[in-house]
Order: sequence, then structure tokens, then C-alpha cells
Amino acid sequence: MRALSLISAAVLTLTPTLTLADAGRVISIGGANTEIIHALGAADRLVARDTTSTFPPSVEDLPDVGYARALSPESVLSFDADLVIATENAGPPATLDVLEAAQTELVMVPETYTTDGILAKIAMIGAALGLEAEAEALSDEVAAQLAEATALAETRAGADKPRVLFILSAANGRIMAAGTDTGAEGILHMAGAQNALTGLAGYKPVTDEAITLAAPDVILMMDRGGDHAVADDDLFALPAIASTPAGQNKRIVRMDGLRLLGFGPRTADAVHELSSALHGVES
Repeated sequence: MRALSLISAAVLTLTPTLTLADAGRVISIGGANTEIIHALGAADRLVARDTTSTFPPSVEDLPDVGYARALSPESVLSFDADLVIATENAGPPATLDVLEAAQTELVMVPETYTTDGILAKIAMIGAALGLEAEAEALSDEVAAQLAEATALAETRAGADKPRVLFILSAANGRIMAAGTDTGAEGILHMAGAQNALTGLAGYKPVTDEAITLAAPDVILMMDRGGDHAVADDDLFALPAIASTPAGQNKRIVRMDGLRLLGFGPRTADAVHELSSALHGVES
């Protein structure tokens, strides 16, 4: 791909002492990064992963160093890794400072919620592993799949794109939803939909009034359990949701979180599944 040489140079600058092809002990922080490493055929180099790395299922056999944004430096350093590939949101900063002081080779992969962002991740990780040719082949494949999926989604949507509210959690009736500059907004645009909540950036708690004004046609949530889970009936019983078109028509879509928001090799599949659900088409 055209971005490959530029990103390769950037990674080489970040890791001047590392012989890339010899990085035999790798820790992956970030579910999409781990998927890309597997897709590049480098799964055998992984010695540990973070909690968000759950696909493919075999990755869960690896030791878990903790949640990407709450890493312990002791946990990461205990694996004596040649290279740590981490999402740019990994942290906290104090942990990254310790890793840098320990001269750990660290590649921080940017999060950009677009096709170009996904291809840049693949190129950067491929360069970090010395697998540039494999990364170029994977990028070509993923780019073609995404072009097909997003074009089909636009055709399905037509001129009347549904307004969708992505709810991250609704624990105790308090709704945290996705505004602008989020992965949720990115995947909605790819799937031929509008983000109903445009008055704030990031994932934030929102008021009942804001939800009513957003007037979503559909609610989108991750299919999850534990403390963040909420049943459809309980969600639609909330006054703020009940007053919306989505609440009145009982329209909700639930999807696997990593597939939906990972922006990795499976994103085209996520776009196809989401657009099918939003536009009433058999997937």
C-alpha cells in the first residue's frame, strides 16, 4: 500500500536498536493489534496479551498482562519481551515511563476510525515485525473487503440514513453514550448511518434531555455481560429511551464489542453485519 514505506520508516525510527525480524518475544496490547499479528502469521511470537485481546479464541491461552489502560510495568517487564506493540491509548503514562526507562522496545499504534486508519495499523505492525510484504498483502485484502462492505452499506442506506445512539453502558439507569470522534461514530458512518449524538465528543454520560433531543431511530450496544449488561426490556423502560423512536419501535442492535469497535481485519464483516441489521437486510 502507498502508506507502507512512510510508516515503516516511522517504526524504524522508534526502534533503532531492534532487528525487526528477530523480535521473537512480543507482547500485544490492544485487541485489533493482536488480530493483526495473527493475520500476519506471527502468532507464534506472542508471549502475552492484554485483557482486550480476545480474538482469535486461541489468544486467550496466553498470559494476560492486564487492561490496556491500566497496565502494571512489573507485569509487562516480567515477560522479557523483545517488543511491545500497544494501542496509543495504552497506559497509564507512568507505566510507559517505566518501560522506556527499562529500554523496552515499544511501538505505539495510532487509533483512527477509518479505512485508512486500519490500513495504517497493518502497515505499522507489519513493519515492526519485519513482515512488510505480508502486511502489504493483508492491507490489499482488507482494503478490498472494506470498499465492498461500505459501498453496499451506502446503497442499502440510500438518502435516509438512520440516526443511531451507541450506548456504552446503562448501569443503574445512567447512560454513557458515544459522541463525535469515537470508534462508534466511525463504524456507524461506515455502515451507512448517522451518529444521533453530535453535541459532545468522546464517550460521556448523557442526560435524559440530550437523549430525547437526539431522537435515535436505533440503539446500538455491545453484546456484553457482567456489571455493564442491561436487558432490552429494562433499557426500553428508561423514560429517556422510551420517548425516542428507537424506544417506541423497540429497535436495538447488539454486536460483539471487539468486532464492532476494534477497527482491525474483521471490520468489513462488522460493517456488513451492522448495515444489514440497521437497514433490514438479511446478512
